[in-house]
Amino acid sequence: MSSSNKHKSYKPDWVPKNAGAEFAVKVVKGVDKEKVKHETKKFSKRRNLDIQDYVNGVLENDRTILARTITLIESNSSSHNEIAQKVLKKLLPNTGKSLRIGITGFPGAGKSSFIETFGLFLINLGYKVAVLAIDPSSTITKGSILGDKTRMEKLSREKNSFIRPSPSSGTLGGVARKTRETMLVCEAAGYDVILVETVGVGQSETTVRSMVDFFLLIMISGAGDELQGIKKGVIELADSILINKADGDNKAKAMLAKSEFSMALHYLHPATMGWKTQADVCSALKGEGIKEFWNTVQKFKDITIGNGIFSERRNSQNISWMLSMIEEKLLADFYNNKIIKSELDKVTERVLKGNLLPTEASELLLKLFN
Repeated sequence: MSSSNKHKSYKPDWVPKNAGAEFAVKVVKGVDKEKVKHETKKFSKRRNLDIQDYVNGVLENDRTILARTITLIESNSSSHNEIAQKVLKKLLPNTGKSLRIGITGFPGAGKSSFIETFGLFLINLGYKVAVLAIDPSSTITKGSILGDKTRMEKLSREKNSFIRPSPSSGTLGGVARKTRETMLVCEAAGYDVILVETVGVGQSETTVRSMVDFFLLIMISGAGDELQGIKKGVIELADSILINKADGDNKAKAMLAKSEFSMALHYLHPATMGWKTQADVCSALKGEGIKEFWNTVQKFKDITIGNGIFSERRNSQNISWMLSMIEEKLLADFYNNKIIKSELDKVTERVLKGNLLPTEASELLLKLFN
């Protein structure tokens, strides 16, 4: 035993005096509790950032500060929100230069697998890719698994990629309330392509359609998704439909599904003026059809920039964003109003007892609010 280790451990009195090394019993001396507490505090405490720290960190693509900025944006704290808005205002001149692609599809369609393969393909072309993956929050616990970094293991290891799983927080359609602001931050950090993955259920498709340039619907064949997609009308929102898992024995089925979707698209109004939505096949597993999809996206961008639809859509989205924020603020102000807080339970009780119609109750509460 080295001299440095002798003072750190000792043999207890009950160990036989002639016991050799094979009697492997040693007691390690304890450590100074206060010293450990001090050291832990010293290394665990994060430096507080001011507005310029956030701005500089994002512009330099400091991934730690980028993540902290998004956390600040997602916070429901009014003080955090105030700081976040000041940070966004300073970052605004550096935003708007990326291509925003929304990706949706039914559970099991292989969205995450496609995004990883597509993301790696773009990085090999020299692009920087940010993935905003919206995880569904539990309506009971409000918790979320946030497992997208696990599902996109290869992509998450790339230095030119940034994956941010965010809880939907129970908002309409399963889309995080601050996704639009998060996109701006990623653009300011220099990411060329931003992929927004939706939950793929409910109204999330409509919400994401309202914040991206290009919208992709991923489907699979042989699972009834073809007719289900047509019935839901989700394909009316898509600029492209990809039938994934077109490999092995499933390739023939995928080609058949492509034909069915192509026929259906003839009877639907295009999601984007001047662009004809088309159906194709791909295999995220084998990387087939990925290059062709990117060519489709590039063609879409050239056409929509040329006819002015690209900038027109972004302007329209900004107005929609403004109006949705007004609605959200009014809703928050209503439920935080002192009079509403004191009267809401009473009015609710009258409705439950049948003494007041819901329409009368709403008018009463709105008059109290005004």
